[in-house]
Amino acid sequence: MPKISVSVKHAGKTHHLELDPDEPATVFKQDVYQLTGVPPDRMKVMIKGGVLKDDTNWRTVGPKPNQVFMVIGAAGELPKPPSKPVVFMEDMDESALAEALRMPVGLKNLGNTCYMNATVQALRAIPELQDALKRYTPSLGGGPQSMLTGAMRDLYDSMGKTTEGFPPLLFLGVLRQVVPQFNEQSRAGAGPAQQDLHAISLMIQMAPETDAEECWTQIMNALSVLPGTEAPNSSNQKKFVEQFITGEMTSEFRCVEAPEEPPTTMKEKITKVTCNISKDTNFMHSGIMGSLDQTIEKHSPTLGREAQYTQHSRISRLPSNIVVHMVRFHWRRDIGKKAKIMRKVKFPFELDAMDLVTDELKRKLADCNGKIKEIERGRAERRKVRKKTKQVVDSSAVTSASTTEGSSSGNPGASGDVSMTDAVTVAAGELEDENVLREKEKKAFELTIDPDLRADTGASVTGLFELCGIVTHKGASADSGHYIGFVKKDTFHPPKSYLEEGDEDWYQFDDEKVSVVTQEKVSTLDGGGESASAYILLYREKRL
Repeated sequence: MPKISVSVKHAGKTHHLELDPDEPATVFKQDVYQLTGVPPDRMKVMIKGGVLKDDTNWRTVGPKPNQVFMVIGAAGELPKPPSKPVVFMEDMDESALAEALRMPVGLKNLGNTCYMNATVQALRAIPELQDALKRYTPSLGGGPQSMLTGAMRDLYDSMGKTTEGFPPLLFLGVLRQVVPQFNEQSRAGAGPAQQDLHAISLMIQMAPETDAEECWTQIMNALSVLPGTEAPNSSNQKKFVEQFITGEMTSEFRCVEAPEEPPTTMKEKITKVTCNISKDTNFMHSGIMGSLDQTIEKHSPTLGREAQYTQHSRISRLPSNIVVHMVRFHWRRDIGKKAKIMRKVKFPFELDAMDLVTDELKRKLADCNGKIKEIERGRAERRKVRKKTKQVVDSSAVTSASTTEGSSSGNPGASGDVSMTDAVTVAAGELEDENVLREKEKKAFELTIDPDLRADTGASVTGLFELCGIVTHKGASADSGHYIGFVKKDTFHPPKSYLEEGDEDWYQFDDEKVSVVTQEKVSTLDGGGESASAYILLYREKRL
């Protein structure tokens, strides 16, 4: 349908704007917000028969040209223009573009939306996701999941075209439309027309904090419509999440009270690995193992009642991206609400998942797992030698130039002795060309990949992972606090040469504020107090 020219009336003033019936009602509310200053979460747009809701279909409303809509709600402060003019990448010169690309942009907090901002930033650490979203075209009438996936694609695209903190208005509107529970905090401030701005501001600040893990789960559910990478010679096209995020857990149950009862086996799809935290948990590995091997209660057909069972679970399909959920919030019956577990739990920057998988999968991963570790050790040694050589040669260039100048002016300091620089250069020269070596390593590595794993697009072939993204929670309560995202720097700036490998810096995304932090700083996000604690950890498979 074509756009329609309509008007809105608020506080005695009339504003003119365009209404697109093909867009959701949330888009219209955002346009009204820009004109009136009434935030969408406390805005009432009157239509025939009631109030315009976020999921209202414009076809049922039937707006007409020049129709006037009445808007009710207390206006807040109008959005301020940026302190500096927004410059898009296509308008920059080479120097400005190079500077802009150094730092990824943050996301503005639109009122207790740090849970969403941190989640969206951490998900950028999945390289396959970026590629899949760029290829995605939402289908007409594709439903809410398609809408949210399309909104995420547009959000990432917009973030890549600006150097200022970006307001994710449209994505938030679609998220709240698709997942109504994320809109509950805005309903806490009912009756805004009768409250002053200060009271409304306090209500927003005190509104319940939405859980980042819930947000992560809902976004993953929406991304289930995203097509995956088509496997060679395969007619069965799988979805992206199924290929690159979803694993398979195989569990065996044995009855403790009836040993004669045959064990039962169950397989289930998983998109995250749980790390339970008890009073004895000091490391993430032990917390994960505790969730895989535990005692539960379920109905026993032999005894005809509830009985204790041992549950032994292992991963039988390992995706190339592992999400670890630190279970830091639990329900306390004595106080009637969720509480935060603040215990310090150390997490690794390199995760070897061989202990987490079934024996069958372990056999398939073993050769490749050992080969990549061997190659990495060799590369690290060569990198040390080449870096040392480069430093010595660079520093000797100045000395050589001054010596030559001294010799030409009659200085007898020059001699024919072999210098330390020459010795180091010879040592480095004994190494074969790095590109040639890496090509040989790649061929040797390919030979160790199990055929079944090679054919399973998106599955891990090594079982060896590196930490690349984190969502942290800061605060003492599950119903309040602040979420911050962390993403490894090489996600945005891959090394240009083998000498630049090993950059361990990270980006910290505190809403729109983005800063660079060291790996040492990231290692302190292990809890132990009210400071930021790792809540969701994203591991990607190590690649050559």
